[in-house]
Amino acid sequence: MTQTETPKTEKKDIPVNIYRPANPFVGKCVSNEPLLKEGAIGITQHVKFDITGGDLRYLEGQSIGILPPGTDKNGKPHKLRLYSIASTRLGDDLDSKTVSLSVRKLEYKNEAGELVEGVCSSFITNIKPGDEVKITGPVGKEMLLPEDTDANIIMIATGTGIAPFRAFLWRMFKESHPEYQFKGLAWLFFGVTTESAVLYKSDLDWMSYKNKQNFRCDYALSREQKTADGKKMYVQNRMAEYADELWALIQKPNTHTYICGLKGMENGIDDFMIETAAKSGIEWKAYEKEMKKAGRWHVETY
Repeated sequence: MTQTETPKTEKKDIPVNIYRPANPFVGKCVSNEPLLKEGAIGITQHVKFDITGGDLRYLEGQSIGILPPGTDKNGKPHKLRLYSIASTRLGDDLDSKTVSLSVRKLEYKNEAGELVEGVCSSFITNIKPGDEVKITGPVGKEMLLPEDTDANIIMIATGTGIAPFRAFLWRMFKESHPEYQFKGLAWLFFGVTTESAVLYKSDLDWMSYKNKQNFRCDYALSREQKTADGKKMYVQNRMAEYADELWALIQKPNTHTYICGLKGMENGIDDFMIETAAKSGIEWKAYEKEMKKAGRWHVETY
């Protein structure tokens, strides 16, 4: 089968917009746990919501909307923000009664030097067990896993972009499913600033140890690691260490590549792919279009 003939990911029953902003689902916070270790900068939390009593369901790779309480400076209700779901369809408790998010609190200084905090990210990272939350969705078909359990899955993440890949990996390696027994190769490239900022590191390391044949995990720590020529180690630099192997894998018709994280990561990955493809005499942007058409190149950045 040629690349262009590879079928797109097919999902017979993809839940979309079960709940909309005009009529959101009201869930409750179950837990709110810090994800960063001591020394890491900022606040990033793993937040779990109870979704019992409604019809909300979702698939790995989808997102939900959160409607923060209160109004904006014009007195209008705050607009929803979308967040990638970090749990499998069964939820962290394997009972299909929860949904989890990985959320970093947005903080920055404006031109006047004043600290600005993100409305929705502050609400979520400060939420307490028992507090109510308005949820919409789910949305998204771009980041769904293929049904082919022999597929190879390359995942490239920065920061909280790990969220959908946590869902992927938990489904592959931590849960047991008669209908889904992953037999391909899952390869994660995860870029953060320091080791203390690697989200879910103990779980990722345990899974890679227990599943040496099926799961590889490579970190890029930009403030602690250097490239061979002494520059900061970003995710594309880590990928470049495996350029030939990666390129051979990406070209296989049963390989899907997923990118999730800050939009700025795309340029570095693009440069790496252009250079790597050129070694084989292939023009990357044209090849990337073919891969997207075949449903094998998935990007969700923000």
